[in-house]
Amino acid sequence: MQNEPRKDTVMSRREGGIQARSYRLAVRILKLVRAMPRDAGAQVLARQVARSGTGVGSNVEEAQAACSKREFVRKINIARTEARETHYWLRLIRDAEVMPTNRLAEIIQAADEIVAILTAIEKKGRQDDDPA
Repeated sequence: MQNEPRKDTVMSRREGGIQARSYRLAVRILKLVRAMPRDAGAQVLARQVARSGTGVGSNVEEAQAACSKREFVRKINIARTEARETHYWLRLIRDAEVMPTNRLAEIIQAADEIVAILTAIEKKGRQDDDPA
């Protein structure tokens, strides 16, 4: 079966997998940024959330290509940090009333879930490294 994708690729990119979730978050962030007001304050927030929101997925992708378990855990940790930062910027955009709360509720929840998933992956990766 030459054209069949590798099983690990299919599993990691499945709809609920962290790669797919982080990619969907980045797409949602970019759509949000395009809809944000053009005033100076909103644009500062837009740039910040765009950087951190797209950084989550790029670091998850880099983790998938890691050469060692240690490098994998390091990249997942960076992705988790970016996800936490994204969650912060989204809450700030909501609380500063830059965008309507109803527009942000689901994306804030998605960012929070990604933080939790990445935290669990990182903990599992560190446990696997600890000698028994």
